[in-house]
Order: sequence, then structure tokens, then C-alpha cells
Amino acid sequence: MKSKIEKRGKRGRATIRKVRRAERIANAPMTEVTVTFRHVEPTDAIRIYAERKFAHLGRLIKRTCQAHLILTVDKYRQHGEVTVKSGRLSVIVAQEETKDLYSVIDLLTDKVGRQLKKHLEKFKAKKVRSLSTGEVLSATEEI
Repeated sequence: MKSKIEKRGKRGRATIRKVRRAERIANAPMTEVTVTFRHVEPTDAIRIYAERKFAHLGRLIKRTCQAHLILTVDKYRQHGEVTVKSGRLSVIVAQEETKDLYSVIDLLTDKVGRQLKKHLEKFKAKKVRSLSTGEVLSATEEI
């Protein structure tokens, strides 16, 4: 007997995939991004760009987090600083400085992503359990 998915054909499977993807996106952890502008006019384009770039941080951590981005302009220097906070995560801070605010945002997302991955790898490495005394003794007895 064929299942319901096989009866529907390719289009039915495609719609099921779309529904599952929409549910997965809706249930994904959110990143709360706050953008502060210093000595520069706040524009919606930069704010939306920053929110879009930092939105994936919640998926890396697999829980909700807050990211506070501070963008500063001093003459010809564009400076950015970001602070990421989450429940089990220690505070992650990154700073960058270039000639363009968009490139500052790009560099900050890359740097924070690397820091988060490194931190999560350390967190996973701590979870590796070593053998208990009983297990070590039983392994030596078998030899």
C-alpha cells in the first residue's frame, strides 16, 4: 500500500517540504538586534542590513540571543562594536574599523561567527565524558 506522500506525487512532496520549512523557520530562535548610531544619521537601510546579517546568530547558538551593535563615524573612520549575550553564553564582544559602514557590519558578523563557533566547540569538548574508575578496572581485567 502506498503512503499519502507517494500518492500526491512531486507537487505534493514539494508542498509538504515548503510547510515543514516554514514551520522550522517560525520555530527558529530569534536574535534581538539593537543598532545604535553615534555621530551619524540613522538610516533604515543600514539598520535593516545589520538586522539581516546578525539574524543567523540565534541559529548558531540554538537559542535566543541579544546583539547590540554600535556604529560610530569619526571623520573618515567608520567604527563598529557588537556585544552578543545569551543565557548560557559568556558575553562576546567584537570591534572593527574600516572606511565603510556596510563592510564594518560584514567584518563584525564574520568575527562574531568565528568566536561563537570556537566557544561552542569548547563547550562541546567539555561534555565528552571520561571513563569512570569501574570502567577502567573492568577494561584492564579483560586484557
